Amino acid sequence: MEWLQQLINGVSLGSIYALIALGYTMVYGIIKLINFAHGDVFMIGAFVGFYAVTYWNVGFFPALIIAMILCAILGVVIERLAYKRLRNATRIAALITAIGVSLLIEYTMIYFRGSQIETYPDGLVPNTKIDILGAQISSQSLLILGVSISLMVLLQFIVHKTKIGKAMRAVSHDADAARLMGINVDNTISATFAIGSALAGAAGVIFGLYYTRIDPLMGLLPGVKAFVAAVLGGIGSIPGAMTGGMLLGVVETVVSGLGFSLWRDAAAFVILIIILIFRPAGIFGKNTREKV
Repeated sequence: MEWLQQLINGVSLGSIYALIALGYTMVYGIIKLINFAHGDVFMIGAFVGFYAVTYWNVGFFPALIIAMILCAILGVVIERLAYKRLRNATRIAALITAIGVSLLIEYTMIYFRGSQIETYPDGLVPNTKIDILGAQISSQSLLILGVSISLMVLLQFIVHKTKIGKAMRAVSHDADAARLMGINVDNTISATFAIGSALAGAAGVIFGLYYTRIDPLMGLLPGVKAFVAAVLGGIGSIPGAMTGGMLLGVVETVVSGLGFSLWRDAAAFVILIIILIFRPAGIFGKNTREKV
């Protein structure tokens, strides 16, 4: 039953991509910005989790919560300092700013702590093999999957059942109309960045637990892959980001399982090219006309 084992591993990996992709798709849905600094918020989350478990001697779940809180604050700071003044600027100006913020975070991190690799400690969570239908599946993979799905369910609850979630959907639909109805658009956008960044921080801690090795430039490739996952699912669609992340993780695992591990990173970009050619709006996206 090796296929089941590969499927579980793929969905666990995909859930990490999905958590990062949710930040991309939420921000794009609100202000039509591709926040390329998001992968570096994910990196910061991984390091916050690492320092929490090694220097503060906390467990996995407290480290996860600490990373989410600090990354949420970082997300709001980035939005207020870098993006708020560019609301009415051209998209290319906002895109270049996002790339600049990404580089600033990476090299600020390298300046203060160096570029050396850190390793998450072993035994942070119990890692035993569980026999499911003949497949040996690690309890760590199941924990990662469980935490990721719980966070996605919580996000869906926030978006559909809370006041800030309703405000986010209203601003996404029409910011000017939402402002006329008394919604504080600036606070709603900041809340969107906070929630998306918190999920990226959680993904960073989970990534550190899964791969153990982290470094200041680790956000580049997972960040780009999460962007691919968001496009695959339909940029701006929360269910699409979840689905796209899961699919991408499974594809990568299958490619590795077939003996093409050197091609696993290329698989994401092949998928992106195919999606852009045959269904540019993504799986859950809708084709919309835009005045130019």
